[in-house]
Amino acid sequence: MSDNITPEKLNEIKKYSDEKRADYFIKETAKQNKIWILTDEHGCVMLNIEEEDGVPVWPREEFAASWATNEWQHCKPEAISLNKWFSRWTTGLIEDEIAIVVFPSDEEQGMVYDPEELEQRLKQAQKKQNK
Repeated sequence: MSDNITPEKLNEIKKYSDEKRADYFIKETAKQNKIWILTDEHGCVMLNIEEEDGVPVWPREEFAASWATNEWQHCKPEAISLNKWFSRWTTGLIEDEIAIVVFPSDEEQGMVYDPEELEQRLKQAQKKQNK
């Protein structure tokens, strides 16, 4: 199901503004039906943005893998189906008061969503695709 993306297109998308990357994330994640995270031996990678803990997420494996450099080079991309995300992750992140950093840039900047808001946007995008 995963269509290939050229390195040129990958770099072009990575240069989008935070808002445009977030829009791309919503559309692409709904299309691929999975969210990508980075994991290490301790679990999911976390960021601290605006004094808030957040889980960084990406729309495709290529973007997550390209982020695994320097201090994150030991991390591996891991796919989570949207069904699993909705049934387990949203609730867990809410309980732990953890935000979601959508498609962070190489400078660790990205749109920050609360778990319910991201789930709502993804479900809306899924409905649009299924029409």
